[in-house]
Amino acid sequence: MTNTLAFIGGLGGPEIAVIFIIVLLLFGAKKIPELARGLGKSMGEFKRARDDFEDEIKMAEMEVSNEAEEAQVTTKEAPHKEEASEPS
Repeated sequence: MTNTLAFIGGLGGPEIAVIFIIVLLLFGAKKIPELARGLGKSMGEFKRARDDFEDEIKMAEMEVSNEAEEAQVTTKEAPHKEEASEPS
């Protein structure tokens, strides 16, 4: 699993503090909680959509493997059925 802060690169404490001060000046102290809340909601929605997509892929894989197993079983049973139906 990759580090979630890898995109920050070589940013240290002072650089992050300067960025935070700039954001505070641009948006104001009242807007920052709203922005953080909106970001959190969008990240949650993205995570939910990603999980749903992964579930759909897993279900499709299971259906394909089940169909392949059923086809394999029916092809193995087919010669036995022909032998049983032929009169002796």
